[in-house]
Amino acid sequence: MQIDPSPLARPFPDMPAIAGATLRVARARYKTWDRCDLTFAELAEGTSVAGVFTKSACASSEVELGREAVKLGHARALIVNAGNSNAFTGWRGRAAVEAIRAQVSGALACSLDEVFVSSTGVIGVPLPVDKAQAGIAAAMTAEPCGWQDAANAIGTTDTFAKGAGASAMVGPYRVELAGIIKGSGMIAPDMATMLGYIFTDANVAPAFLQEALERANAATFSCITVDGDTSTSDTVMVFATGKAGNTRIESWDSPGADAFAAALADVCRNLAQLVVRDGEGARKFITIRVSGAASDASARIIGLSIANSPLVKTAIAGEDANWGRVVMAVGKAGEPADRDKLSIAFGGVWAARNGAPVEEYDEAPVAAHLKSEEIDIAVDLGLGAGHATVWTCDLTHGYIAINADYRS
Repeated sequence: MQIDPSPLARPFPDMPAIAGATLRVARARYKTWDRCDLTFAELAEGTSVAGVFTKSACASSEVELGREAVKLGHARALIVNAGNSNAFTGWRGRAAVEAIRAQVSGALACSLDEVFVSSTGVIGVPLPVDKAQAGIAAAMTAEPCGWQDAANAIGTTDTFAKGAGASAMVGPYRVELAGIIKGSGMIAPDMATMLGYIFTDANVAPAFLQEALERANAATFSCITVDGDTSTSDTVMVFATGKAGNTRIESWDSPGADAFAAALADVCRNLAQLVVRDGEGARKFITIRVSGAASDASARIIGLSIANSPLVKTAIAGEDANWGRVVMAVGKAGEPADRDKLSIAFGGVWAARNGAPVEEYDEAPVAAHLKSEEIDIAVDLGLGAGHATVWTCDLTHGYIAINADYRS
């Protein structure tokens, strides 16, 4: 298993406490590790909630119940279990989630639908209810913790804690946002990433919060991939406690709505990129910019076809400027493309223009660019105004080693 932090890691940022959100962690001991693996977030009464979830047809009971409960728009608690995804576990998995919700709702005197549960880890093993309930009991009496402790507790194969914050002015009030996320492998943008949670003290109506999250997700979490595999447990949620004192944001016409949405999108983008930077075995962070596509949606699909190609990813790992593999990935995407209009660049240097190699192409600056940790690929299809940006990482021997030993 990978132990050292990813070479693409970023330091954990300083983030302010969010009024109305209290975090605690505990050891439920879901695996044989000496670390906290259960996170409990207690939320003030009246907290608004929004969420996006995996599109996997084999989603966990946590996801199924979360999808329904988030429609009601309010939350009082979040529990995150690390080390066991509780997915593909039938009635026993659902019973475990229901037992957790009952325990927490009883302690907080709130509705079952105000208690959200997420689990991540090995698929096909029922979550041990006794360990979960003991862990929750321990968390409820533990001292409050900071963002980094919570970020570490929700991780599995992550090599570094991931967090991002932002602020916005809503009228005369400054509102704060703070988010944590886990994810390293089984990352494909079939809605989001693994498990991500954003907390804000802003006063936001649930319907607007959901709309703002979905808009942010489309340009961030849904534009990353590590290995093309979508998890059974993917979840990203936003909790707005309403403690900042601002006039409630009800719609895009509300004062400060645009500023809040921009701050939320900024947090989502930073969190999404951190997941790619911790891609299992990753050594290079790759940005793929697609322009000239028939539509934005088409550009995104083409970008992901490039980002998910093992041939492209291994070429980058080997620092090989093999732009022919990018041509291949564009061609197989199933989207409008014209060979004679296609252009490709690495690090700002065009290797091919309008369907042909550039005559004066000098591979030396491209080779130098590929030795860096930050790789840029640009593709122009020459068809229209559609554009998208996708983020991924290279594919190395480290990915195989981590996943070959995942259950041990």
